[in-house]
Amino acid sequence: MSHDTLPRPVKAAEPDRPAAPARRRRHWTRRANPLAGLGSLIWLAIVIIPIYAMISASLTSQDQALGHNALKPPTHPTLDNYNTVLHNGFGHFLWNTVLVAAAVVALVLVLCVPLAYVAVRTRTFWSGAAFRLFLLGIAIPAQAVVVPLYLMIAKLNLYDSLLAVILPTAAFAMPVSVLILTGTLRDISEELYEAMALDGASPTRMLFQLVIPMTKGGISTVVVYSALQAWNGFLFPLIFTQSDGPRVLTLGLFNYVSQFGVNIPALLASVVLSGIPIFAVYLVARRSLVGGLMGVGGK
Repeated sequence: MSHDTLPRPVKAAEPDRPAAPARRRRHWTRRANPLAGLGSLIWLAIVIIPIYAMISASLTSQDQALGHNALKPPTHPTLDNYNTVLHNGFGHFLWNTVLVAAAVVALVLVLCVPLAYVAVRTRTFWSGAAFRLFLLGIAIPAQAVVVPLYLMIAKLNLYDSLLAVILPTAAFAMPVSVLILTGTLRDISEELYEAMALDGASPTRMLFQLVIPMTKGGISTVVVYSALQAWNGFLFPLIFTQSDGPRVLTLGLFNYVSQFGVNIPALLASVVLSGIPIFAVYLVARRSLVGGLMGVGGK
């Protein structure tokens, strides 16, 4: 029998494969929301118009400030007001404000991060009661305790110093900071704590290797919040300081107010220069700030 006549092997019939389901295409439809757009424009105008009027007035001369239309660009813009501010102790006031803000942020972080960690991980009656008692500080206004604080600072010989501003500012920033951090720490999965505990990690190691890296968003939120409290603080510097040595930016604005009048362009120029550093901090930490307000990882 020749090789041409040999029967060819028959291949086994393959089972019918189910046809691949057609991919569903998602059709994203954008619906116009005129009310939201109108609200955004109104809010943008509320924010932008005062800033524009302030910058415009700071570029006008003092003799033209009273008759100048705030919404009209200055006809003869000048930088003399900024020159006056920079040569009138602004650098000294700025340095004091930076020191106060940095010290307040450092105190708040050093005290609030471990406190929030203990409040979240220690689930006992006494820890919960202490946490609720600590949060009562949110309901206490600074004006209500300014007289006892004044007596305490005078007894400690801290009057007319930067510490007299730093300590009460940090104390009043702590309740909200602890509330933010506890909300962020509660989003950390319990399995992560258990995995580190199985590896023999101590609570201190968990704090530095797990809690702090996973709460960067909440920590950034606390940094921005406490820095704003220190930067914009007016009551404590006004009551607890007297001389020009520990004076901060908010009190430095009084240099342009006298019994005979107010140097409005120089005053507004000082406000503009005072807002630039904190605005730069916000631009750098805005993503972490939003992530901290929404939870760990922006959830």
